[in-house]
Amino acid sequence: MAKCDQGYLCTVCQEEVKRIDQSEVYLRFVLGWIDAEGLDSQPERHLLCNPTMAQFIVDPDFPEVMIEGPMSKSELDHAYQQQRQQEISEGYRRLKYLQKHRRNYGIRQYPLDRVIQAQQSKK
Repeated sequence: MAKCDQGYLCTVCQEEVKRIDQSEVYLRFVLGWIDAEGLDSQPERHLLCNPTMAQFIVDPDFPEVMIEGPMSKSELDHAYQQQRQQEISEGYRRLKYLQKHRRNYGIRQYPLDRVIQAQQSKK
C-alpha cells in the first residue's frame, strides 16, 4: 500500500489513526496548540495512546483514563486541573462534531471558535 493510502500511524502502537476523533494531533490543532502547517510534521497518536492528555477528557463517549505518578491530574493544582480538563474536553467535543460534519468545513475552520478569533486578532 502506498504511504499516502495508509493514513497516519500512531507512534506508540503503530496502528492507523482512522478517525479524527481518535487523533491527538488534531486535538492539539483544534485547541490552537499547533497550526495547520504543523499537522503533517507532528507525531500522531491515538488519544488513548497518550494517557497524559487523555486523562483530561471528560465525556460520556470517552473512557475515563487514570494515571499514577507526577503526571497524574490528581497531582496538579485543582484550579489548573479543572481549567485543563475543561479545555481538552471542549477540544474533544469539537473533534466528535468534526467527525460527523467535517466535509462542511475547511481545515482552517476546524479549531475552536475562540482559537480562530485569537488567531484573527493577531493579524
